[in-house]
Amino acid sequence: MTDHVQIHDMLDEDKEAVRQLLIDSYRQYERDYQDPNVWFDYLADITASVDNPNVDRILVAKSGNDILGTLQLFDSSEKAYGRPELNIFSPIVRLLAVHPKARGRGIAQKLLKESIRYAQSKGAAHLYLHSSDKMQKAIQLYEWLGFKRDESKDFQNHDILVKCYRFDIKKEVSVYESV
Repeated sequence: MTDHVQIHDMLDEDKEAVRQLLIDSYRQYERDYQDPNVWFDYLADITASVDNPNVDRILVAKSGNDILGTLQLFDSSEKAYGRPELNIFSPIVRLLAVHPKARGRGIAQKLLKESIRYAQSKGAAHLYLHSSDKMQKAIQLYEWLGFKRDESKDFQNHDILVKCYRFDIKKEVSVYESV
């Protein structure tokens, strides 16, 4: 595709479009939930996430005025999930979403690469994200980009094993530092 996609922080005027994009993107998983109440709770969390005060950054991918994708970045597992016991004190990606009509255009890859740059700028050694087996295409992308499984940071959410993936940030070592 030849259209230009820009990644930047969500603006206040983007909030409702981002909220709708999250709903449109995650709706594909509704039938995978055995308990409809768990799905409705998840959808409510997704909808409210745009207003979460614990979010460090919400990135959006735009082409012109169209928001094609989004993701959220958190500073720790406590802020991302309310799970301090995971002991993650590096940036965490949550709620990566690409509008169904914009898939296959590299939007998720661009958002994740910007997240890696962000983690590097913070001096982090790792960038984390969590996913489940319901999201096989997403997991394939994470692994293709270099994310590795980190089973020590997995957790159970209702009947779902939430699997951790970690991207190890490569530190650039100058010639002078190695002497």
